[in-house]
Amino acid sequence: MENLPETGDNQSLPKDRGRAMRVRIIGAGVAGLTAAYECARAGLEVELVEQREGPGLGCSHFAGGMLGPWCESESAEPPLLELGIESLAFWTKTLAVAEQAGTLVVAAARDQPDLQQFARRALAFRRIGPAEIAELEPDLAGRFQAALYFPREAHLDPRAALAALAGRLRLFENVSLHFGANGASLPGSADWVIDCRGLAARDALPDLRGVKGEMLILSTREVTLSRPVRFLHPRQSVYIVPRGDGRYMIGATVIENEEVGRITARAMLELLGAAYALHPAFAEAEILETGAALRPAFPDNLPKIRRAGRRIFINGLYRHGFLAAPALAQRAVKIICEDAYFPEVMDADHGQRQIA
Repeated sequence: MENLPETGDNQSLPKDRGRAMRVRIIGAGVAGLTAAYECARAGLEVELVEQREGPGLGCSHFAGGMLGPWCESESAEPPLLELGIESLAFWTKTLAVAEQAGTLVVAAARDQPDLQQFARRALAFRRIGPAEIAELEPDLAGRFQAALYFPREAHLDPRAALAALAGRLRLFENVSLHFGANGASLPGSADWVIDCRGLAARDALPDLRGVKGEMLILSTREVTLSRPVRFLHPRQSVYIVPRGDGRYMIGATVIENEEVGRITARAMLELLGAAYALHPAFAEAEILETGAALRPAFPDNLPKIRRAGRRIFINGLYRHGFLAAPALAQRAVKIICEDAYFPEVMDADHGQRQIA
């Protein structure tokens, strides 16, 4: 991918009726920010509008930040693998905010059948034993007899990544950012609108639903992990993602309800219990933060791009926001500039999406 220009070049902007095309993007979560970035790189005039006072304060604020397309292939359909591989390049090379240290998948001795089942469905990993587990994660030495290692995967801190992305957007002359605002308050009209409002877009996308996810952030100096660890469990698999400076994000539940704003006692017990089972030293960790958010999902749990005239919806990112958003943003730009069509994310029929 090309490097970010320090200034916009208005002479190279795509034209619509003799002038540069203006794109208004609604929502500054991971979908909206990546859409703004890709539109700006393509030379479009970009207005990014967010009702909150800053970027990344919705569902993206509570994301895990794992970039694991091959891990996700264990349960997700093929289109997500392609989107994830494309997006991995964005976070590790284009924006360069992710650490590519791989992912480790482990299970307790009694749950080894779950690890074997995971291995039958996932891609691009290798099986490792106690010695290599200890080499990769010394603090897990002697705790697990087998693991799956996905060396090409990466992780990031979502809050730091979106702050960096917003900072890069400010370098473009053809980008304006409007926080604490809505599209109706801006002067003039846009040639295209990209709607990245998440669950708030149900006024136009009635088949969206909210899926609750809960998370914790712990702090401890007693455990050091260098990469995300997925801990398999028959009832609730959990991931532990290092955030630096002794902080770890523990998540995330998947609850089919739309209750907003609180983490349940059951979720707290399950997340803390999984962290303790991974390493007992987590029992002494400080709980820095708890959080819960409603993630937008379509019936098939796959992300979609929908087009209605010159309005494009990027939505349904569910658990896969950082893993899918950059690739979806690149497709949205091609829809605008080339009238492209992408059946794997635009076909409404689930069977057609599988075929694509």
